Amino acid sequence: MGKKEFGCLLISDFTINNFAGYLDNDKSLPAVRSVIPPFDQAVRVLTDSSLECWKSEPDFAVVWTRPDSVIESFCELTRYRNVPIEEIFKEVDSYSSLLLDIRNRVKSVFVITWTFPSYHRGFGMLDMKAGTGISNALMRMNIKLSENLDQASNIHILNAERWVNIAGKNAFNPKLWYMGKIAFSNEVFVEATKDLKSALRGIIGGSRKLVVLDLDETLWGGIVGDVGWQNIRLGGHDPIGEAFVDFQNTLKSLLRRGILLAIASKNEEEVALKAIKSHPEMVLKLDDFVSWRINWQDKAQNIVDMASELKLGFQSMVYIDDDPVERARIKETLPEVFVPDWPEDKMLYASTLLSLHCFDYPSISKEDVARTEMYAFERQRQDLRKKIGSFDEWLKRLEISVEIEELNEASLQRAAQLLNKTNQMNLTTRRMTEDELMAWAKEDNHKLWTFRARDRLSDSGLTGLVSLEFENTKTRIVDFVLSCRVMGRKIEEIMVHKAISHARASLSGVGLVWAKYVPTPKNKPCFNFWKSSGFKFSKKDNSFSWDAKKDFKPPEYIEIIEG
Repeated sequence: MGKKEFGCLLISDFTINNFAGYLDNDKSLPAVRSVIPPFDQAVRVLTDSSLECWKSEPDFAVVWTRPDSVIESFCELTRYRNVPIEEIFKEVDSYSSLLLDIRNRVKSVFVITWTFPSYHRGFGMLDMKAGTGISNALMRMNIKLSENLDQASNIHILNAERWVNIAGKNAFNPKLWYMGKIAFSNEVFVEATKDLKSALRGIIGGSRKLVVLDLDETLWGGIVGDVGWQNIRLGGHDPIGEAFVDFQNTLKSLLRRGILLAIASKNEEEVALKAIKSHPEMVLKLDDFVSWRINWQDKAQNIVDMASELKLGFQSMVYIDDDPVERARIKETLPEVFVPDWPEDKMLYASTLLSLHCFDYPSISKEDVARTEMYAFERQRQDLRKKIGSFDEWLKRLEISVEIEELNEASLQRAAQLLNKTNQMNLTTRRMTEDELMAWAKEDNHKLWTFRARDRLSDSGLTGLVSLEFENTKTRIVDFVLSCRVMGRKIEEIMVHKAISHARASLSGVGLVWAKYVPTPKNKPCFNFWKSSGFKFSKKDNSFSWDAKKDFKPPEYIEIIEG
């Protein structure tokens, strides 16, 4: 995940030490070290970059304020004075500008939505009335704040209302405020810690991508091999059957966020697949699963095989099974796989899945949404490969084309996502925000291209990027990133060809093109590619070099389209 510890600046207008304690001592990755500025100086901290708290160069900032503290006109409204919403919005705009000003001081900014004590009934039955109510104004303020900050890719809004709802009547305690200027209870801070840690994992590429599921008593009620597919509990006028349908609907909704589904079940494959294909209440269809292992073998081994097939690391996986013994087996043998404790009550399955803190992403691209379909096309490619003799002949039959274009606003979001999420085919595994990546690419001595791959079966979308840095008689390949979905299809060679061609032109054929490999626990495939690329390898500093006098020939059967 990159850094072992992330510095966090906590900017607030209340005593936030309890939250810092939970954040710093939470055992989940990544580790966080909090910096707390002087008490109740939120606006000063936002405006003055010379303050001591900024000198620690925090990786991210959390801004958590009370609406009646930073928006004076809203404070007037809470005192039952008539305040036009336009006046409140002007102050929200000014406050938003302060937040936008700090986005270049840190990699990410997390802004906590405004809440108001639940014991304050506002205008009672009129509190949701537009132009009158406190609750109405507060909701519109949060929407306005969100809209104002939407332009900044490294500013993320976290919903504090959810934390308050979970804490219930304990969320706000007047005694805590009067005795220590503590605005929220510890229950709120606990939930805030979970959401913030999950968001951080999403930003640094640590979110989960694949849910592996058992079948019997997990996707449906009953043992299909015993009762037959017609008699499993699924749908109908049955609370348990209805709960399983809701659980499947919830799983299906994850597909729209780019989360993949797979099956690892001890069953007769023919019988289990018959249930999936034939039961009228099955929400999930066979095409919704990117892989399945339905047999009587060890599930841990099945998951290992599945990881190899899908080219995904165990740290990308979630395993869901109703059987505590099977869950314990996966936890013990594959500790990187996330195995959530699963409720015995089937009616809690959907809500438990929705509460998991492992699927956060800073953005969702069209490639994410189409991920399951892309894996389905990959199965077709592999079927084609089995029918054709040589590997090169198979690639020729795919009719691959690669479109190359320089980084632009349209491709920025996906390029940054690819840079931050890709671990295996990644030369240096450096992480950058969208703003940082675009700023780097615009520098005079830098160049960055994106690569889109298509074949006759499907469009894989933006799957690769390469960047160069020019250093007199040398050109360095800084980033070399390719999605695992298209690894091994010679697109790597197209990327190197583009880098070498441009470097040779800039060096007039005299000089050196080089790349430095930064090893991580996950990017050995990248090393293997470069080791076989024809570049000269230096074991001393893990670098690869190429004489600019020589051209690098691309595969003839791949069409190159320069954008």
